[in-house]
Amino acid sequence: MVMNKKRWIIPGVVVVLVTGLYVGNRSGDGSGRHQVLAHRGIAQTFPLDGVGNDTCTATRINPPDHAYIENTLPSMRAAFAAGADMLEFDVQVSADGQLVVFHDSALECRTDGRGAVKEHSLADLRKLDLGYGYTADNGATFPLRGKGTGLLTTVPEVLAAFPDRELLLDLKNDDASEGERLADLLGTLPPERLATLAVYGGDAPVAAVAKRLPQVRAASKKTMRDCLLAYEGIGWTGHVPDSCRHTELHLPHRYGRALWGWPNRFVERMREADTRVILVAGDGPWSEGFDRREDLTDVPDGWSGWLWSNRVDLIENSGR
Repeated sequence: MVMNKKRWIIPGVVVVLVTGLYVGNRSGDGSGRHQVLAHRGIAQTFPLDGVGNDTCTATRINPPDHAYIENTLPSMRAAFAAGADMLEFDVQVSADGQLVVFHDSALECRTDGRGAVKEHSLADLRKLDLGYGYTADNGATFPLRGKGTGLLTTVPEVLAAFPDRELLLDLKNDDASEGERLADLLGTLPPERLATLAVYGGDAPVAAVAKRLPQVRAASKKTMRDCLLAYEGIGWTGHVPDSCRHTELHLPHRYGRALWGWPNRFVERMREADTRVILVAGDGPWSEGFDRREDLTDVPDGWSGWLWSNRVDLIENSGR
């Protein structure tokens, strides 16, 4: 009789542990109130099939239903007017050391310029037509040509234009010196302004910013990888590792389900650790966004984190 009791002890303990894991890591209901990050303002979208690292996406845009050009002040203002909660924009460094807002390292794809951004002064970059290369019909027409002249802006100008808004700065090149230059600028800002800013991009420049300005949220592939690997190891306990604190995570929705407490309990744990969880559509490598109302069907029920979008004007106020 004693042996029979002992035989049931281990299975009973296993059941208790499994039940505890399940209860402690259920998704939860969530508040159902998401926030939206406007990727490059309101942008021209394009099909992602066949896109590679060297694809000129300006030559394959969808037929435009608006005239905004990404990473320009008009596009950014339109995104906030449409209801964006945060704005992401891209950062390059010019030949004269200015922090300019532009996506590509080279000029040929989108503009009427030639060569690398870093080979041109700010004054020369200001003369370019940022809408020159966009076409939806293999070059038969260029609907944005002539509409982007003089629209290139700088990081200080964006900061001044949106003094109290949440901004995410994307350092496009994996160059530590560009992170140092951005840190030089951000280091002149008051603490209350730094609290509204975050930086992400290449491992080297992001690490440079994080070292000098630890109060600024900083994220890169390395920081996100370190966080998620650590969380997979101990997240079942409900504990958030230090590598997941005061940062942000850009997560493709299809992979989130592997995380303890996904989606809503996970988001809440990260929020308590001062970390933002930004849901990216698709597989993640090409900044695919929730750009149409029908895309919102892929958002987890009760999602209370962030959504990444290239067309905040089409999705905002949907599902809130």
